[in-house]
Amino acid sequence: MTAYFQKKKLGLGYISYLSDQSQDFLLKKKIQGENYLAKQYLNNPKRLCDNLAENLRFLHEQNFEDCPILDHSERYLKKVEKNASINNSNLDFVNNYNIRTTEEAYDYIENKKLLLRNDTLLHGDYCLPNIILDNWKFKGFIDLDCAGVGDRHIDLFWGAWTLNFNIGTDQYRDRFFDAYGRDRIDVDRLKLVGCCEVFG
Repeated sequence: MTAYFQKKKLGLGYISYLSDQSQDFLLKKKIQGENYLAKQYLNNPKRLCDNLAENLRFLHEQNFEDCPILDHSERYLKKVEKNASINNSNLDFVNNYNIRTTEEAYDYIENKKLLLRNDTLLHGDYCLPNIILDNWKFKGFIDLDCAGVGDRHIDLFWGAWTLNFNIGTDQYRDRFFDAYGRDRIDVDRLKLVGCCEVFG
């Protein structure tokens, strides 16, 4: 997906891939700028929140017809099934959704999984370290191994999560959703993604 994002001028590609008997190395081109964890951005959390939402909306409005991964939601659910089968879980991801047990989370997934769409180009791990800016101007996305065409609520979930995790408060959650556009957000799908991430 890195090459695809480079083609769309949303990121930079690889220089080369090297391997020996014990390790693999991937050399990437560097995007000029800093991620949202730079003090310039963290010191202005309201602007950071709005900018993060605007850049996500920009990504989600991209044409994706030639994307090499058009079935992200199916892949996502397969990973959930695999992790659920070996009891790999973390309930921290559903603190906002009144889910108290892994059984409740799994039941919610089973009842709602058909809500997931493949209608939006995703980053897949939309967190503050993975977006590069230059003086608040978007420069590119990095760490695209979870990208593809899937459900926008995956990126929305991670955008809200990263604000809480990296800034240390959940007070920007509603602001983030407002800046992105509430008209494009389905609370049931957000909860579904949270339940999926229990097994992510």
